[in-house]
Amino acid sequence: MVNLAIFASGNGSNAENIANYFLNNLDINIVLIVSNRVNAYVHKRAKKLGIPSVTFCKSDFADGTSILKTLKDYNTDFIVLAGFLLKVPETILLSYPERIVNIHPALLPKYGGKGMYGDYVHQAVKAGGDQHSGITIHYVNENYDEGDIIFQSTCEVLPTDTPEDIANKVHALEYEHYPKIVEEIIKNSFPKTD
Repeated sequence: MVNLAIFASGNGSNAENIANYFLNNLDINIVLIVSNRVNAYVHKRAKKLGIPSVTFCKSDFADGTSILKTLKDYNTDFIVLAGFLLKVPETILLSYPERIVNIHPALLPKYGGKGMYGDYVHQAVKAGGDQHSGITIHYVNENYDEGDIIFQSTCEVLPTDTPEDIANKVHALEYEHYPKIVEEIIKNSFPKTD
């Protein structure tokens, strides 16, 4: 059994989608949801799903020691970022090499980096006149959105699309692909032994 923790800062729709995907999975278990915001809606989703959730303040994420202890307490093997807006501390990166993944709502390397999240990304895609957008699933390293790319999927951006239209297309790709790609990565990272 591989124990998964999800880091989320806000609404938590991707976290819930991932949790539901793995609900009856005998090989992958979601043991914890971690947030940096006590009022994040993801905590309500976690409660509804019966998954423990905890909040750590910004200073905890600057150091990472207390978060790492909690992850170890829950026997966490793998971390998935789902709308998580802070940098992952070096202590956690070193403890989970190539075992932390993120999803970005654009086709990296375009529209990535600090401050490029959510609606800001979709507004930038629209302002840039791009004909395509999409999602990028990547490993997490010490820089925002610069880890090795694992998977990308695209959607068409029409001239008439608003940033909200682009967001809706990108969300559909996130919900369709993220849980499946996470499952593939975990299966490759933790091969079963009979």
